[in-house]
Amino acid sequence: MPRTEAEDLAAIDDDSLEGRRENALELLAPYPSLLLAVSGGPDSVALMLLCAQWSLRAARHIAVATVDHRLRKEARAEAEEVGRWARALGYAHHLLTWEEEKPSTRLQERARRARYALLTACARRIGASAIALAHHSEDQAETILFRLTRGSGVAGLAGMARIARHEDIPLLRPLLDFRKEELEAVCARAGQPFFRDPSNEDESFARVRLRGLAPMLAAQGLSRDALQRLGSRAARADAALAHCAAEMLARALRRDEASCVELDAATLCEAPLEILQRVLASAIQRLAPAHVLRLERLERASARVAAALAARASVRMTLADISIDANGGRIRLRPAPPRRSSLT
Repeated sequence: MPRTEAEDLAAIDDDSLEGRRENALELLAPYPSLLLAVSGGPDSVALMLLCAQWSLRAARHIAVATVDHRLRKEARAEAEEVGRWARALGYAHHLLTWEEEKPSTRLQERARRARYALLTACARRIGASAIALAHHSEDQAETILFRLTRGSGVAGLAGMARIARHEDIPLLRPLLDFRKEELEAVCARAGQPFFRDPSNEDESFARVRLRGLAPMLAAQGLSRDALQRLGSRAARADAALAHCAAEMLARALRRDEASCVELDAATLCEAPLEILQRVLASAIQRLAPAHVLRLERLERASARVAAALAARASVRMTLADISIDANGGRIRLRPAPPRRSSLT
């Protein structure tokens, strides 16, 4: 007979959580000043509680930020309540607001980008050296499944990294090995309330629909643990490919300036397509670090360059506002000139 939620919480061992808390928060230890992203949900509230009990808490400057996306009328009051919880635990609290007009499409994606931008700006303003996020194991499995359904490459199937970056600020995810019910247990045992976002039940969002399929997928072997294994294996493969691509780039690089990156075509001629693709991506990001490359376009451009190298032919194209010119034994990348306006 299935256990009740109360029985699930009771089955979570306090001593186990204590030891795992310290291990998980080791990820935060190299950073003297931290900004915790706390929405008010059980996961981020648990992160706030775990950091309050952290053995290194006294030696770290830790603040909390909550983003009001202005998508629900209750959100402001909830964010203010999170501020009261944070201050009760001894944290400074920053309430951030997404002021821009809300898009009619890709709302969750654009809200996520706005959230990271607001958190990063806040971290810079207060001098925080990193931002801590509360993504957990179910979030990781859901991310991998979401990317799998969209034909992601190896890097995407690796899921969310424990340490990533948004612009110049590290993003830390110390709770990726915790289950959601464990984080709810942290809140329950502290007597700490939290909020539940109704958008997590809104089936107009793809992630919510995928979440509803989880029991059926698990019955067919695609469980949370299986998805996490896939993510771990993809992460190892991605790291190996990144290492090979970095070595190839170092060998091929002939010129590296703000206005031009030049690569030796002969060095790259025998490279596997995946490695060539990663070398081109690295070269483009040197010239346009803020640009997000779309995998499909990068794949098409890399295939054209590879074909030209194999045929000792020339090819010219533009990708991510970068002009790519493969000709005469070298591949040259430069910022593309501005497009001519059709207006007179």
